[in-house]
Amino acid sequence: MLNVVLVEPEIPNNTGNIGRLCVGTECKLHLVHPFGFIINDKNLKRSGLDYWVHLDVTEYTNVEEWIKSIPDPSRVFLMSSHADKSYLENDFQDGDWLVFGKESVGLSQEVLEQFENHLTIPMSKLIRSFNIANSVAFVVGEAKRQIGLKG
Repeated sequence: MLNVVLVEPEIPNNTGNIGRLCVGTECKLHLVHPFGFIINDKNLKRSGLDYWVHLDVTEYTNVEEWIKSIPDPSRVFLMSSHADKSYLENDFQDGDWLVFGKESVGLSQEVLEQFENHLTIPMSKLIRSFNIANSVAFVVGEAKRQIGLKG
């Protein structure tokens, strides 16, 4: 099972969509506080609440608590627009951790320094970034494709 990590998510609709994606792709979702919203019916209804009851989700009070839960840091992949290596060039394995930062600024330098594997999503120079829910879908889709080929 892949692990999708959202560090300090800010927008409830994105988190709801990602939760729905995780249910549909059988991934575990890890949410690292603080959030820019409260997980409740009002915030997640349109994007993910109907599926939330089926979601394998763990919340952490902070980055430090989340990091302590990782069995193998070498299998943690942080998504960053500043990385040199594309996620399309990476060799994913079942159990990998795919980490995404908050919508406004991505992952902090402090978090990026904790792990060696940084990946980027290639994109046109006409945009600054993709929506986080789309980014998660790209990377989970490729990782699941690779894992399926190995199975």
